Amino acid sequence: MTLATTLDSRTRRITRPLQYLALLCYVVFLGFPLLFLVLTAFKTPQELISPDPSFWPAELKFDNFVQAIEKANLIQAAGNSLLVAVSTTVIVTLVSLPAAYALARFKTKLRGLATGWILLSQVFPFILIIIPLFLVLKQIGLIDNLLGLVLVYTVWSLPFALWMLQGYIAGIPVELEEAGAMDGASRIRILRVIILPLLAPGLVATSLFTFISGWNEFFFALVIIQDPALQTLPLTLARFVGAEGQVQLGQLAAASLLATIPSLVFFAIIQRRLTSGLLSGAVKG
Repeated sequence: MTLATTLDSRTRRITRPLQYLALLCYVVFLGFPLLFLVLTAFKTPQELISPDPSFWPAELKFDNFVQAIEKANLIQAAGNSLLVAVSTTVIVTLVSLPAAYALARFKTKLRGLATGWILLSQVFPFILIIIPLFLVLKQIGLIDNLLGLVLVYTVWSLPFALWMLQGYIAGIPVELEEAGAMDGASRIRILRVIILPLLAPGLVATSLFTFISGWNEFFFALVIIQDPALQTLPLTLARFVGAEGQVQLGQLAAASLLATIPSLVFFAIIQRRLTSGLLSGAVKG
C-alpha cells in the first residue's frame, strides 16, 4: 500500500464522521420548525399562554384542528388553492416545455431577447405592477375570479420555469437527437422517446416549484380575490391573526400543518420521477 493510499484512507476516516455530523445538524435545522409546528398544533390555549410553557404538549388533543376547520372554512379554501395551483402547474408546464426547447436548441436573434426578458422579470419588483394589474383584470372582469388568479400565477411563474427547463434541455447531448434522426425518427418521436424521459427530473422540479408557488402565494390573491368564498388558503390562514395583532396560535399552527399536507403529497407522488428518467431516454435512443 502506497503512502498516498494510506493518507487517503486516514483522511476518509476523519472526514466521514464530520460529514455525517454536518448532515445531521442540517436535518435538525430544517426539521425543528416543522416539529415545533406539530407540537404547537396539539397544545391547549392554557399551555400556550402559560408563563412557563413546556416544549411537549401534556396530551394530544385535536381541538385546534376541529376549530380551525369549522371556523375558517379551511376545506373550501384548500379546494380553491388546489384548483389554482394545479391549473397553474399544468398550464406553465405545457407552455414552457416547447418554449424552453426552442430557447435551448435554436440559436436565433430572439434567443438573446427572450433570455434578457426572463432575467429581467426575476428582478422586477412585483409591487410596482399590482395597481396596473388590478385595473386590467377589473376591465376584463377577472377580479374576484379564480381564472384571473390562475392567469396571474401563470405569467409570474413562466419565466423561471423557462429558465429551469432550458438549462435541463441544454444539458442533454445533441448527439442523442442526431442519432435518433439518423435512425429515421421524426422530431416528434425524438422529443417523445429521447428528450422527455431525460427531461423528467427537470419537469418534476419545475412543476414542483410552480405548484408550491401557487399554493403559498399571498399578495396577488389578497389584491385580486375579495369574495370570502373564493379565498385561497394563505388568505384564510391570515384570519387567525386578529385586528390588534392577537394570534390564535394553536388554531393557526393546526391550520398551517394541514396546509402543508397537499404539498407533501404532491412531492411524494412525483419525486420518483426525479431519478427514474435520468438514463431511460438514452437507453431508448
